[in-house]
Amino acid sequence: MFKNHPKGLLAAALSNMGERFGYYIMNAVLVLFLCSKFGLPEGQSTTIYSVFYAGIYVLSLVGGLIADRTQNYKATIKTGLVIMASGYVLLSIPILSTAENINWLLPLTCGALFLIAFGNGLFKGNLQAIVGQMYDDLEAEAAKEGPEALKAAKDKRDSGFQIFYVFINVGGLIAPFVAPLLREWWLGTNGLVYNAQLPALCHEFLTNGSAMAADAFNNLSVLMAQVGANVSDMANECQRYLQIFNEGIHYSFIASVAAMVISLVIFFFSQKRFPNPAKKEAVKSVDYTPEEKAAAAKEIKQRMFALFAVLGIVIFFWFSFHQNGTSLSLFARDFVDSSAIAPEIWQAVNPFFVITLTPVVMWLFASFARKGKAISTPRKIAIGMFIAGLAYLLLAIFSSVNGYPSATEFKALPLEAQAKAHWWILIAVYFFLTVAELFISPLGLSFVSKVAPKSMLGLCQGLWLCATAIGNLLLPLGPLMYNAWPIWQCWTVFLVVCLISMGGMLAMVKWLERVTK
Repeated sequence: MFKNHPKGLLAAALSNMGERFGYYIMNAVLVLFLCSKFGLPEGQSTTIYSVFYAGIYVLSLVGGLIADRTQNYKATIKTGLVIMASGYVLLSIPILSTAENINWLLPLTCGALFLIAFGNGLFKGNLQAIVGQMYDDLEAEAAKEGPEALKAAKDKRDSGFQIFYVFINVGGLIAPFVAPLLREWWLGTNGLVYNAQLPALCHEFLTNGSAMAADAFNNLSVLMAQVGANVSDMANECQRYLQIFNEGIHYSFIASVAAMVISLVIFFFSQKRFPNPAKKEAVKSVDYTPEEKAAAAKEIKQRMFALFAVLGIVIFFWFSFHQNGTSLSLFARDFVDSSAIAPEIWQAVNPFFVITLTPVVMWLFASFARKGKAISTPRKIAIGMFIAGLAYLLLAIFSSVNGYPSATEFKALPLEAQAKAHWWILIAVYFFLTVAELFISPLGLSFVSKVAPKSMLGLCQGLWLCATAIGNLLLPLGPLMYNAWPIWQCWTVFLVVCLISMGGMLAMVKWLERVTK
């Protein structure tokens, strides 16, 4: 797999894998955790989630600027890992949220999320910039051997970023199991059983008391009896269940701290293998004619236009894809039978497919290339948008055929009237979304590394992540539609977004192909 790739690729991938493992533990549970811990409405929880998620990518732009200005990518990355670890330490402290302390506990939690986002911003884009520089160096060495060697080296870039992306998802595959397993173990230790619907019902009872709707109270009573609680003292049992339920999640963040430390150790002992692109360029001193400077400025301008054009398209991919942490997680909790599988564990399906399907996709791309029909990176991104649309087409048809109302109406039904979906629908949806991701995300990173001016590597990788941030700021629209409309209409909106984005990308393909030659 690593044959003919830069020697530092494996070390960079392992370092990123450790960081992603810690991150995905938190990401898998964040929206549901905010709802269960603080009793926040889903709209407010997803707004915090989307701002946090957007902050990661916006701050990657800041991290890129810091690394470019200081010319020290490695120190910036190590600082980011330390800051992230401090954020996870704060999240791991199990404090019960009450009416008396929520005014400072919720801001403290948001502060911890900011530390994670800022640390991630220092880490994420700059490590990707280093990987891109590895392939710049590989191509520079190959150019000395002739055109054939250079062509072979250039062909390695896309597959190199796909390999790098696989290691990201090894961490993402394992992480979603950590919080549910610890939570269920902690509940079992205290004589209780997990139920996905109970936290919301407990908060509703503690807020409304006897004013709670009759159907909701009946659902609460039935479920509390099923999990082993004492229904004769509902107020205390609700508070007890919430405390134990959330303590288990808090303890899982300790694993995130450990993952940050492991990632830091790997990076520290491997850093000599990584290039220092900014310092390398700084020692060169070349005089250019005005004509050469004008030509270089024109080329940089074209490259940046191409970059921003692609960024405008991928905003809408991330808006659709990252529903896996918002409306799709809520769908798994509300509409899918979670008696055997916790909703958070469905977050592992996507990285599982990334790991298993990446070799297939790489073989497919290589097969076309061997036949002289190589698919350009811009064209791959357009195909990916179409495949993402297929995921939402399937979900829209499924929800329409089953006559599902809005989530708000569905959850208000008595338990016996809630016809839960089988888990196969989530497997199918995540299959299509993952294939789309493999056509867009790692190849987008490769595209950025191709068009970025050498003096702006960190900045341009930050811009790619900044486009992801804008898509993430749109995430609350998903749960808003999910709770207000029959959910097939919600999924149809994402289908239309994907198809329009595909059309825009196809319209620019030939121009983008010229720029990236």
